[in-house]
Amino acid sequence: MLFSIEKLVYGGEGLARLPGDEHGPGKAVFLPFVLEGESIEGSLLEEKPGFARARADYVLQPSPHRIEPRCPYFALCGGCHYQHSSYEHQLEVKAAILKETLRRIAKIELGIDMVIHASPAWNYRNRARLRVEQQPEFALGYYRLHSTDLLPIEQCPISSPLINRAIAALWKMGRAGDLPRALEQVEIFANAEDERLLLELYGNSPLTAASASAVGEALKSALPEVVGVVWFESGLRTRPGPHPRNVSFGSAELSYRTEHFSYKVSAGAFFQGNRYLMDELIRIVTNGYSGTLALDLYAGVGLFSAVLSRRFAQVFAVESSAASYTDLRSNAPPNVRAVPSTAEQFLRRSGKLRPDLIVVDPPRSGLSPAVIASLQELGARRIIYVSCDPATLSRDLQNLRKAGYSIQQAHLVDLFPQTYHIESVFQVEMA
Repeated sequence: MLFSIEKLVYGGEGLARLPGDEHGPGKAVFLPFVLEGESIEGSLLEEKPGFARARADYVLQPSPHRIEPRCPYFALCGGCHYQHSSYEHQLEVKAAILKETLRRIAKIELGIDMVIHASPAWNYRNRARLRVEQQPEFALGYYRLHSTDLLPIEQCPISSPLINRAIAALWKMGRAGDLPRALEQVEIFANAEDERLLLELYGNSPLTAASASAVGEALKSALPEVVGVVWFESGLRTRPGPHPRNVSFGSAELSYRTEHFSYKVSAGAFFQGNRYLMDELIRIVTNGYSGTLALDLYAGVGLFSAVLSRRFAQVFAVESSAASYTDLRSNAPPNVRAVPSTAEQFLRRSGKLRPDLIVVDPPRSGLSPAVIASLQELGARRIIYVSCDPATLSRDLQNLRKAGYSIQQAHLVDLFPQTYHIESVFQVEMA
């Protein structure tokens, strides 16, 4: 079956259509690993009432932007989606998708230029989370595309060089039987200089302090850059916070230095994953703003509030994750008040506050209706919205516009080259 690719859509797939009839255009078909303008010979895999999915078997007419993927696991691994495209074109695709999503969901036509902040395209990740299987033999890797099956990998070109060395060391230890049999996942976190590592090990049973120490000594012997190893007893898909049965070897935290601040980041706490664009992201969110009071909602370990403290008399940093809040308290300068709360709970009891600036960096689900309503009541002059999902961003910007805000700045910050993920920062101001 022949497919003509109209455009790429959020999620990393290309849009084509089945043949139409007298009733209208044909059903939408989605194919991975294609580019707009290409002619594809493919196979229909699944057909549902509203759309279909297909596989690209042959590229009959390739895009001029198509290149040879760098990773040997590309199209098998579910982690990357755009390695078959030049990096310059990836940025064009992401900008087009972000603008189209704003237009389709929020009826927003940007009247300003969107600033695009590129990243080095490879070895940018400072964190990698891998699955482990030990039966019938040891294997370490990621999920296969559209599957929960393990794809063994021995390198990851988007991860830092030190993380790749750690992957090699874990393979060697696993094949030698030197890792705990209960181990199910490994998360590897490298510092800004790619010189130190913190390892989080996730297993399905407790580990004694003596066993944790033995594992830690073995890992540090194989990889001297390891500063600490933390064992979490957890389910395979659980990302735990502090747990009384966690045991560790060495340090349970890593110091992550940026241009403006050095952050304590503990095992289990969230931190941004692009080692090249950290300072750029901080600058976009905080630069040039000052005043009496700023709110940093969804503050994490204090990535933004620590820097905002230098330009505002007081900062309230709000974080609900126990692991991240512990680090937030440690990282907070004297004029930053760390608040252990959800954004909804904090805003519900903060009606008398009059912030000059509010920073929101919500999860993929975006801002809840309660948060939107509270933001409208507070009426801050300026809101900085850090988004990891174009659809929920568009929905929330639409609501903020109804409350009287207008878009003043739009940034696409490419924290995730080779993937479909889109990070953006929008500044809105009260008219």
